[in-house]
Amino acid sequence: MAIRAAMHQMGGVLLEKLLNSDGGDYRGAHMPCGQGHAAAFVGYRNKQLLTVLSAVNVLRAYYHCPSCQSGFLPKDHELDVVGVSLSPGVRRMMGRVGGKESFEQGREDMQELAGVVVKTKHVERISEELGTQIEALQKQERESVLSGKVVPLLPTVCKLYIAIDGTGVPMVPRETEGRRGKQESGKAKTREAKIGCAFTQTSLDEAGYPIRDAGSTTYVGAIEEAEAFGRRIYAEAIRRGLGQAEKVIVLGDGAPWIWGIVALHFPFATQIVDLYHAREHLANLGKAVYGPTHAQAKQWAAACSQQLDAGEVEAVIRSLKRLRTREHQARKEIRKAIHYFQTNAERMRYAEFRRQGLFVGSGVAEAGCKTVIGQRLKQSGMRWTVDGANAIIALRCCQLSNRWEEFWELRSVS
Repeated sequence: MAIRAAMHQMGGVLLEKLLNSDGGDYRGAHMPCGQGHAAAFVGYRNKQLLTVLSAVNVLRAYYHCPSCQSGFLPKDHELDVVGVSLSPGVRRMMGRVGGKESFEQGREDMQELAGVVVKTKHVERISEELGTQIEALQKQERESVLSGKVVPLLPTVCKLYIAIDGTGVPMVPRETEGRRGKQESGKAKTREAKIGCAFTQTSLDEAGYPIRDAGSTTYVGAIEEAEAFGRRIYAEAIRRGLGQAEKVIVLGDGAPWIWGIVALHFPFATQIVDLYHAREHLANLGKAVYGPTHAQAKQWAAACSQQLDAGEVEAVIRSLKRLRTREHQARKEIRKAIHYFQTNAERMRYAEFRRQGLFVGSGVAEAGCKTVIGQRLKQSGMRWTVDGANAIIALRCCQLSNRWEEFWELRSVS
């Protein structure tokens, strides 16, 4: 570690000489201010910059525009350090760790693994700034895709899957004020983050089960209304080859907002309700009717699940209608279950879907909720603002979709 620190210091000395080899980036007595005026050279300003090697001192020429009444340093723009004392390399590290773990853990890892010492608050601020920049760039991308200005030139996709789900994110009190929640008090403590993922499938395994194409999964997500999220996931589907897909499949649970998005943006897709969610409905209903520990609850749910696996939804509905109980809440749950299975009957033809070699579970979306949201935003004691959560969601989706390098390339030319 001592040798590493010494080598970093040596590298920092060389880097400092390199950065100052232009004499401060003097560009003459006057130069355009960017607003149609001439800015005058005032003098040189020194700045200490933390880099991935060490802290270095950078000399920069300072210009002032009397018409705009503002000054600027061209070299700061050149080095991408306007308003900050952290190099792009350090900020990139911060974004990487801030998107993966708590800001405090990220700070510790930067110090331990890279010898870069920063404050926890700096990791938080830079991570959220980068997430906001990612969202801004991807908003431009969505608008271009949805307007038809950008048409992805992609090879034909055999099967394109769109999986959609939602999960709660713990919020600071002001973000849930006036919202009704699941707590006994009726107050909400979370806001729903909507997560969507796209992936492709081209083959089956030896047993005839579908295989997700390696490295094909990309994620999008945000805490936003269904209408906005619909445009988000639709643009991602287009980017991933919606127009070139031989078959499009949408996976989701029974949430009405999901199928509302599908009806608007993917009306010709094969719609599949996640089999495991449907089985869970049956298991929970069996417990509500017979009791949570009663053997008959498991027997009834298992029998209905067999019918469900065979795609015999009507048989399941008949079984639901035959249930009898004196408990008011249980009768209410039975009515809800009947409505759920009747509404989604055509999305539960699992035997037919399997015959076509399709996935029947939305495990990828559920895993996305756990990976994108749960592992990072739902740790003990965490509370978020909507803006802060959305910044980190954008950051994580970018990293997990393998678009991190792409973001930095786009950022460097924007």
